[in-house]
Amino acid sequence: MPIPPAPHDALATPVASFDAAGRLLECNPALASWLGVSARRLQGLGLDALDAEGGRLTALLPELVAGGGEPLRVHRARLAFPGGNEKWAELWLTPLGDGGALLEVHPTGEFPGEDPATALPAALSAALKGLAHEIRNPLAGMRGAAQLLQRRALARGGNEDEHALIGLVLSEVDRLAALVERLMHPAPPSALVALNIHTALERVRQLADAEAAWSVKLVRDYDPSLPPVLGDEDRLAQSLWNLVRNALESGASTVSLRTRAEHGVLIGDTAHRLVVRVEIADNGRGVPEDLAERIFLPLVSGRAEGTGLGLPLAQQVAREHGGSLGYRSRPGHTVFTLLLPVPQPEPETEPAADESDEADPGAAQVGEGRDNDSAQAGHHV
Repeated sequence: MPIPPAPHDALATPVASFDAAGRLLECNPALASWLGVSARRLQGLGLDALDAEGGRLTALLPELVAGGGEPLRVHRARLAFPGGNEKWAELWLTPLGDGGALLEVHPTGEFPGEDPATALPAALSAALKGLAHEIRNPLAGMRGAAQLLQRRALARGGNEDEHALIGLVLSEVDRLAALVERLMHPAPPSALVALNIHTALERVRQLADAEAAWSVKLVRDYDPSLPPVLGDEDRLAQSLWNLVRNALESGASTVSLRTRAEHGVLIGDTAHRLVVRVEIADNGRGVPEDLAERIFLPLVSGRAEGTGLGLPLAQQVAREHGGSLGYRSRPGHTVFTLLLPVPQPEPETEPAADESDEADPGAAQVGEGRDNDSAQAGHHV
């Protein structure tokens, strides 16, 4: 009688199981095919051997076991067979009863290169500020000269073309001066307070309605049950408006604002039980392929009239809130995704026993029992 195949063998999704030490026990053909090797060559390999990020996944195994059985999502992971090409994927790690884990792999081309959050070193950021400082002084001189030309043209009754050209010089100098000011003095973050993310989204929707009018269809797909997040409403609204405005300027006819809750998400090196997911989707031209890996860098724009500061600012706001900003794009379908962690309630603590309790041995024993129960409950959480 033939032996039936393992339950995961028929799945198109790459799947593997690991023991408590991180050694691969079994995998389905889809995972072997995705990594470009045979399943037999994968047997017995450690999770750290497949992890192209230096043990990031292995370090999550103890945290996964302590998470109360909840699966953990790992964003933008890199896997590779030793000596092979790196593959990008979204991962789900589900704890198994023996301390091991089930790995579910969702291949993605969403982030084809280096993490845009770390692509710009601090030295380049400092150089940009220095460059902005050097540009500011000549701009002030250019504006003064243009104003002098404007006064002389008015005194002698210059023609309309002359006035228009001087006005153009003044407007461009003002635009560059505003750009320099934003580079040199970014707005400092304010204290974060509990807020409903839909409040910021509705402000953005109203701005989009005023700018796009009837030419773009705005679709709202909100989850009204979402818990509040800790945030700065003005900064979040500015970040979201930058994303929506990019969508409007991409030639889109439909822009969607969508919110959902996600459980067990890893942002950076921090695991969060619950996050709010905000998606800005459009059917415009998409991100140019040659800008895909640089889209979050300052001064990088796909439009001649663009400043290249909207997306870096949006990503900076996401970091200020302990979240992340990513995207996936193809012509006709672009989605920018903002993840914001939901704060977890602090464990309740019992008040200290007063003097009358200390004088009564029976009361002291009750107080000790409460303290032990609280400690156990806190450890469980």
